[in-house]
Amino acid sequence: MLRLLRSVLAALCFLATNLAQATEGDVGVVLLHGKWDRPPTNVLALSRQLQDAGFKVATPIMPWSEVRSYDASYTQALQEIEAAAKLLRDKGATKIVIAGQSFGANGAIAYAASGRQVDGIAALSPGHTPERGNFRKALEPSVAKARGMIESGNGKEKAWFEDRNQGQSKTIRASAEVYLSYFDPDGAGNMQKSIAEIPSAVPIFMAVGTADSMAGVAEESIFKKAPMHERSKYLSVPADHMGLLSVIGPDLVSWLKSLGR
Repeated sequence: MLRLLRSVLAALCFLATNLAQATEGDVGVVLLHGKWDRPPTNVLALSRQLQDAGFKVATPIMPWSEVRSYDASYTQALQEIEAAAKLLRDKGATKIVIAGQSFGANGAIAYAASGRQVDGIAALSPGHTPERGNFRKALEPSVAKARGMIESGNGKEKAWFEDRNQGQSKTIRASAEVYLSYFDPDGAGNMQKSIAEIPSAVPIFMAVGTADSMAGVAEESIFKKAPMHERSKYLSVPADHMGLLSVIGPDLVSWLKSLGR
């Protein structure tokens, strides 16, 4: 009798383990890198953690990377994210989470706000804030320049514009239309606006480092503006903007697993 009980328990443990693996394997994560990143991107270590936990992961190189330098509009960037999600579905994923770090988090939020099908968002160290403070003020001349070019019928022409990233600035060459698609204070890059426009409640995982410039800001101004969902979670983590990537893995894995329950 004791041997039979042990066999039953072993079988149940085996079944539970395989069910958990199947559930995790059903989740596909499109993991987006931050602004000015370049291959191998800073999210690859986190991507490996997710893959080791059983999730399917795609890490596309986005238009805001250093190697592409805004060669496509924000609308086109969302289409690229959608294509990456489709590849994961083709590989068997039945649930899709769009995750990203910094500008990648901005992209994840904009993707959900566009109304595309998504089962979760993970915004890590959310960044790129054309609507806020010093960032907005510094880029006002470039935004005005882009608007003027568009209004005069020269929106597809390229020019030099300013970009900023974590206190650093540089000039980029892009078309006026493309530049404005990312830097319009009232456009898709405005996370406060876009997260409130998500058409239905989507579980959101947001993590911000205590040494990040968005610490004490992101929860109230972005996270709490989203439609409420019982599985949404905000974490304040001892880390800076980039350092968050090296410590957030276990918490993100735990949250992703909760979506399959």
